[in-house]
Amino acid sequence: MAIAYVALVLYMRKGWFEIPTIISNYQPTKRVSIIIAARNEEEGIARTIESVLQQDFPSELLELIIIDDHSTDNTSNIVLSYADRGVQLLQLNESNKLNSYKKLAIAKAIDICTGSIIITTDADCRMGKNWLRTVVSYFETQDLFLLSSPVIYSEEKSYFERIQTLEFLYLIGLGAAGIGNKNPTTCNGANLAYRKDIFFEMGGFTGIDELASGDDELFLHKVAEKYPHKIGFCKSTEAVVYTDAKPTLASFISQRKRWASKSTKYKNKAVVALGITIWLFNFCMLTCFVLGLFYHYDYLFTFLVLLVIKMIVEYLFIQPLAKFANREELMRYLPFLSALHIIYLVYIGILGNIGKYDWKGRQVK
Repeated sequence: MAIAYVALVLYMRKGWFEIPTIISNYQPTKRVSIIIAARNEEEGIARTIESVLQQDFPSELLELIIIDDHSTDNTSNIVLSYADRGVQLLQLNESNKLNSYKKLAIAKAIDICTGSIIITTDADCRMGKNWLRTVVSYFETQDLFLLSSPVIYSEEKSYFERIQTLEFLYLIGLGAAGIGNKNPTTCNGANLAYRKDIFFEMGGFTGIDELASGDDELFLHKVAEKYPHKIGFCKSTEAVVYTDAKPTLASFISQRKRWASKSTKYKNKAVVALGITIWLFNFCMLTCFVLGLFYHYDYLFTFLVLLVIKMIVEYLFIQPLAKFANREELMRYLPFLSALHIIYLVYIGILGNIGKYDWKGRQVK
């Protein structure tokens, strides 16, 4: 398992370097609809709207639609205050209990939007002024059907949040590397673009709409099944969307359980093999550690050797990502993250596929 893990991580490292760094002065020509599903986001929604409205992008080609998902706070009123600047508000009014309100919200917005390119982001995100131009320029010049772009945590307030930032770079890197290796595996809906006609061609979220999560990754898999070479990753710091790490362990675990729950719907055997390999390697390491403590010290020695191997290969993968994000100072947390990752991955891999979890004040599965 150690050999398989090392080979896999080095292969993914190769995928990252297969992606060209993007520098583009192309003038976008297609109309873009930015879609944001929001629920109880009064604290940050105004900042996100301002980030979008301040983009260096032709205003006649930009449409911003925000869907209020049954918020109980002041989210809708804040969005309405931007109506005179062209921001559109949709409100979900579903009486029947659903498991995936977010997919419904995005689908309703796509039904009425006028853009030929759909871009989704989240209500707690911020972007530099060149974000939209960079993403759309690459999308158009490469003639893509779906484009994933980087999402990075920032403005950390604690040691715990800085650890999350480093771990999240690992996850974003895995998604980018899969695309670089022509085998797309994952992406993030906080910075995702796709053609509107492709959304309808794929049947939208049909077949994946019973899961609360997966409006990004599972839709990527639908597109990749038919058009794997029409998927790209925008490797540019100008294309980064910034968001926040989770402030508490409980909120972090809930988020990762939600993300892990998508794995039950994976159809691509390569993606399944990737997840199983990573999980089994960490499970074997954890088993060695436990046996070393309670049975024989030889197992503990094996664990320590594997941990050193794990840290070395993960350093080789994450260091270029940290350099790309201009966050190389985070690499000093890698030894702690590599050790903690063992317990975390085994735990989340099990709980993410059973039971329910809390998301935006709802119990979903």
